[in-house]
Amino acid sequence: MTICKGCGAILQHEDKNKAGYTPKADGEYCQRCFRLIHYDDPVLTLDTGIDQDQVLQRIAAMDCMVLWVADLFDFEAGIISGLNRLVGEKEIVLCANKRDILPQTLNHEKIARFVFARLKEAGIRISGLVLTSREDPECIDEVLNACRLACQGKPIAVMGRANSGKSTLINHLMRRKVLTESRYPGTTLDFNTIEIEGMTFVDTPGIEVNGSLLTQIDEKDYKDVIPSGRIKPQIYQLRGDQSFAIGGLARIDIEGCDQATCVFYVSGRLSIHRSKVSGADALWQKHRGELLQPIAKTAETDVFSDRKEYEKMDVVIDGLGWACLSGQIRNVRVKVPHGVSVTFRKAMV
Repeated sequence: MTICKGCGAILQHEDKNKAGYTPKADGEYCQRCFRLIHYDDPVLTLDTGIDQDQVLQRIAAMDCMVLWVADLFDFEAGIISGLNRLVGEKEIVLCANKRDILPQTLNHEKIARFVFARLKEAGIRISGLVLTSREDPECIDEVLNACRLACQGKPIAVMGRANSGKSTLINHLMRRKVLTESRYPGTTLDFNTIEIEGMTFVDTPGIEVNGSLLTQIDEKDYKDVIPSGRIKPQIYQLRGDQSFAIGGLARIDIEGCDQATCVFYVSGRLSIHRSKVSGADALWQKHRGELLQPIAKTAETDVFSDRKEYEKMDVVIDGLGWACLSGQIRNVRVKVPHGVSVTFRKAMV
């Protein structure tokens, strides 16, 4: 049995439509990984990742420690409720990934405080935290040192939501590109074992991302929704009732504003259209798919509403980013594609 070096799928030559297919008998990568690496073409899409229970049950059965990789930009989507219990109370080191995507105003101390506060609220205990960035090569040594201390000679299971950056991180730890990297969720298809500096790392499939906007859009729109570089805050001063359409994907209505501010932290390739709440429905119905682009696969929507509880409050839309609200605001209403999660939290920035 030979497995693909890129995604861990068992290589096979019989069925072009199944994972692991390769036309070459001596190939090291399946056709899907080959096309992802060379042409950025997914061929076979598993846009929701792998079933969470399947992955966590296999990790729980292993005598290992866990390197949990979470995307700081999409942190709420990465939180796994009851994680300690689900992995069998193992040692967990959290690698908070993609630090370089966040605004420069956020230093390491602020990010660490935010992460520990959110984990405490979620009831998750970790043994260590490392913030990683493509711009800081020293963080790779920090990850290796943290794993060496926590693993005590045991294998290290690398887990996280689909598109959290697990395979990219492991490639950086190896200091060479072996595993398939892609912006498409669901790139790793099976458990894949790699030896790095005397330690055994096990790359696991990305866990399903139910609730993420990324599962509701076409792959051609990923480049517009997923930031490729540092996000730049987009600032709006508010008075009265204001509505913001983020492309044709989501809408935030903010009512009762007085000396208030809304700051968006989303991909710079997404357009934000501002209007009064009274005309927002008409704008959405008339221009969704034309002026308001991109759009979700479904026109069915869910609505979330909340009063502003914190001095500064983030409205987080899984897979899309967040808006930070401050000042006097009476109520916030968020319209998203059906099934997408929205979180109201104390501000990160």
